[in-house]
Amino acid sequence: MPATSPPLTATTPAINGIPAASQVRWILASLSLSMLLSSLGTSIANVGLPTLTHVFNASFQQVQWVVVAYLLAITTLIVSVGRLGDLIGRKRLLLAGIALFTIASALCGAAPSLLLLIAARATQGLGAAVMMALTMAFVGETVSKEKTGSAMGLLGTMSAVGTALGPSLGGMLIAGLNWRAIFLVNVPLGIISFILARRYLPQDQPASNTASTRFDHTGTLLLALTLAAYALAMTLGRGHFGVLNLALLLAAILGAALFMLAEGKVASPLIRPAMLRDITLSASLAMNTLVATVMMATLVVGPFYLSRSLALSDAMVGLMMSIGPVISACSGIIAGRMVDRLGAQATVIAGLISMAAGAFALALLPAILGIAGYLIAIAILTPGYQLFQAANNTAVMQDIQPTQRGLISGMLNLSRNLGLITGATLMGAVFAWATASSDIRVAAPVAIADGMRITFMVAGVMLVVALGIAGVGRCWVRRDVKSED
Repeated sequence: MPATSPPLTATTPAINGIPAASQVRWILASLSLSMLLSSLGTSIANVGLPTLTHVFNASFQQVQWVVVAYLLAITTLIVSVGRLGDLIGRKRLLLAGIALFTIASALCGAAPSLLLLIAARATQGLGAAVMMALTMAFVGETVSKEKTGSAMGLLGTMSAVGTALGPSLGGMLIAGLNWRAIFLVNVPLGIISFILARRYLPQDQPASNTASTRFDHTGTLLLALTLAAYALAMTLGRGHFGVLNLALLLAAILGAALFMLAEGKVASPLIRPAMLRDITLSASLAMNTLVATVMMATLVVGPFYLSRSLALSDAMVGLMMSIGPVISACSGIIAGRMVDRLGAQATVIAGLISMAAGAFALALLPAILGIAGYLIAIAILTPGYQLFQAANNTAVMQDIQPTQRGLISGMLNLSRNLGLITGATLMGAVFAWATASSDIRVAAPVAIADGMRITFMVAGVMLVVALGIAGVGRCWVRRDVKSED
């Protein structure tokens, strides 16, 4: 198992001739750029899909795989690459992931056919999985506990910046150059990220050749197939859950059972079953999934409500949809500092309360105040999301054993991705049912407004459930503390 360095603080001796405080700042700059690139890789491609249908003379369902392939690669591999980083060294693997992401971005920009573009995007997704899985692990390794919340808030800010920047930057690049530019823009950014990571991240220590360092190939394959089946079950069928979706969902359930059975029999499992019996970790993963499901609802339902019910133009819809990510980007660092001052557990609850209030506000205020009501609700919901993310990530990563940081970071990202995938399907289905229309595209404005109200009432209830989980987790932590005393 590779040894890890203690967290760097202002009193730590200089590393490579650089004072520790400056070293930490450069480390965070490197990790932030990696987080920016991985989130930008998702959002910037969406805006190019209409152009790609014309360039490659393909249907929308075919070009949609340019996005799906990227997300599928991240979802299926993020836990495995996190664990691999724990075993072979995080810096080495992160550098390989950044290089792979950068090379794949160049291949995307040079792809002569849609099939090769999709293959290059899947490869780019593998690089992004490495970057996403290891950034939080490096925070736990290099930043002192007193500053972990601020560091997590910074990563949340950069993720929000990447998400917000993607559509506008992608649109400008396509208009000013061509579709290839939306992928090639990652190349210089990737090179800068590689240079920063290579220069400033702490070196990996030599790994010991023990049985505990063996990589769980069987578990990795089973988990990847299980997650792929689930992701495809949730994304195929254009919103209709048919026989193929059901078969894939059953395959995912069977795969999960086989995975847990296999993990109980190997000497060095990818995920030890006992880990999932840890109430604190399980609660954090469950809350992360619920929160991501709700946040995806704003992206799925919001555009329909703004365009069909409020009759806004496409340009205004785009502007309104960018407000949430902008607020998120502005509140991330503040959220991190609140975590450091108030503590992770208390801030998780505060974030969930704010999110629940925002969800119920989205259900009620737009019908009363129109667009002003929508903006007020988003302004309540989004900072709550940043509070929750910074606090939840800090609570999980602060006291994790160094040899598990990559794995746990991967599991946190996986729970978020599963929530996003589930939210796109589940909340979309709730919205379609609530409009009582066979085709949402031609539903009446009143029906769309009804769908909006019911969908976010359901979202609010989900966040109340998340609050209950947080309360149980907090009580469990207090019980453990008392038992230790």
